[in-house]
Amino acid sequence: MRLYASCAALALGLAAGGAHAQSGEITVWSWNIAASSLESVIEGFNAEYPDVTVTVEDLGNQQVFDRTLAGCAAGGSGLPDVLSIENHEAEIFWAQFPDCFANLRDLGYDEESSARFPDFKRTELEVGDVAYAMPWDSGPVAMFYRRDFYDNAGVDPASIQTWDDFIAAGKQIMEANDGVTMTNADLNGDTEWFRMIANEQGCGYFSNDGESITVNQPSCVAALDVVKSLVDEGLMTAADWNEKIQNNNAGAVASQMYGGWYEGTIRSTAPEDQAGQWGVYLMPSLSADGAHAANLGGSSLAIPANSENKEAAWAYVNYALGTNDGQVTMLKSYGLVPSLLSALEDPYVQDGLPFWGDQPVWETILGTLDQINPMRGTSFFGDADQIVQTVQTQYLNGGYDSAQAALDDAAKQIELVTGIPAAQ
Repeated sequence: MRLYASCAALALGLAAGGAHAQSGEITVWSWNIAASSLESVIEGFNAEYPDVTVTVEDLGNQQVFDRTLAGCAAGGSGLPDVLSIENHEAEIFWAQFPDCFANLRDLGYDEESSARFPDFKRTELEVGDVAYAMPWDSGPVAMFYRRDFYDNAGVDPASIQTWDDFIAAGKQIMEANDGVTMTNADLNGDTEWFRMIANEQGCGYFSNDGESITVNQPSCVAALDVVKSLVDEGLMTAADWNEKIQNNNAGAVASQMYGGWYEGTIRSTAPEDQAGQWGVYLMPSLSADGAHAANLGGSSLAIPANSENKEAAWAYVNYALGTNDGQVTMLKSYGLVPSLLSALEDPYVQDGLPFWGDQPVWETILGTLDQINPMRGTSFFGDADQIVQTVQTQYLNGGYDSAQAALDDAAKQIELVTGIPAAQ
């Protein structure tokens, strides 16, 4: 595990110059708890930069995307000083409007600074010598589980190393806990489980250079086979975001696999009597000595080129994302998972948390950060994901003879839409 000294993180926070060198007003666009998190760091930021006034506007996820796209199309008109951009959508902007965003390299975000973030977070944010955005939150995948349901079945989560182990444990748990399903997935509206397991195995829709389609490569095929096995064994039932929360709260599900940000969702929505009943373990792998790390979700912050106060905007971005104080404040307040590797040294990350049975869950979750494989979304992520979602549904319902046949078809469709060739 790569760790970085706290003084290095502080140096990153001051890379743009003296703490009191900036002044004026800046506006930030974001959404939901991400916006609340950005507001939570203003007090600490203003302790170092008292002359900068920060206004965070919560526009909603889709509105931020749509208005950013429209603003860039209009030459940068109407954009704020700082923007939230989801990683998997980032290349849509860089590909269409490379001049819409400031190059953070010109503001103090040098190679040494960016090296303090894991490679998988930087893959979609940096193009050649240009850094379009700075990594914010990440989604290191973990399995969130009900301790009592596992205990009732005599299942030790430490014994679950492979997906075969997970399936065997699921059968025991469902037999020992009437009315409880082993896990949920949004099988009708998302590809979340497929993408998590594929990423764990080093496979994604596209190659890391973005030059070929890789969704039908062996590791992706193996990932889709795992999802099919879970469904066929009756261990995985379909549930969307809200239904998962309802199932959690009703005690109807034993495990939920998600990005680490789901910690805050469970903790903030669970009934009081579930405190201490939840725990976390690493995601299973295809083999006992295989990888146990993946990423789902995560965002970045960018500065539009038309900002009239780039220096103050950079000071705020750099404090929020480039210091342990900024990152851990957002983690404590809203469960926004740090990407900054030095945050692992913070005592809060290493402490046991009461809701989680005094387990140091962040040490477990963040401990996988530098093991996660990069996965390129490219500017065609949305097109590819829609195709894979449809193919996945058809395969789970018996529409293809094999996962290989299903993903070969997906690769052909993606090739037709994007013009990118399928890898041989």
